[in-house]
Amino acid sequence: MARYTGPKHKLCRAEGVALCGSPKCPVIRKNAGPPGQHSQKGRRKQSEYGIQLREKQKVKRMYGVLERQFSKYFTWASKKKGSTGETLLQILETRLDNVIYRLNLANSRYQARQYVGHGHVLVNDKKVTIPSANVKIGDIVTLSSKIASSDFIKKLQEETKDVKLPDWLEKKALVGKVAQMPKREDLEEEINERLIVEYYSR
Repeated sequence: MARYTGPKHKLCRAEGVALCGSPKCPVIRKNAGPPGQHSQKGRRKQSEYGIQLREKQKVKRMYGVLERQFSKYFTWASKKKGSTGETLLQILETRLDNVIYRLNLANSRYQARQYVGHGHVLVNDKKVTIPSANVKIGDIVTLSSKIASSDFIKKLQEETKDVKLPDWLEKKALVGKVAQMPKREDLEEEINERLIVEYYSR
């Protein structure tokens, strides 16, 4: 499946948000401006369309999804009952790579995607190599024994032992379970899904 392979911090600076989750992200530094060697410190006032576009780009890049797939997700969400914006976020949240990240089994969605692609993730004891696969209520997610025994994973679990999981997930040791579908309040990131709906509805 296609994926973005360019510099990740450039996307963070473009959106003004630490999409990568790294503590060394440029946008965390004070006065970090848009991409470019001679970029201006400030950002120009945006039009209504520009604001909608930036929000769509931010969420798309946050979850590591390319344009065509993101558009398909929106179409899928618009055909379901309920709020289209919230349904879209639910689809994104239940992607397997995001679930691995939310379970603190990887320190970023990019790393979680790599785990899945390399065959290190099991869903209900079956290897799944598609990062965009969506989990369901009751699914059991864990890592392969090979990577679960690595020093990196052991260190990561020690560092995140006090980090609270989203209410829709349960975890014991390195085994995670989808207890329920995610709700809007489960998302920590600042996302305005209404702007995304307006962008696709114009």
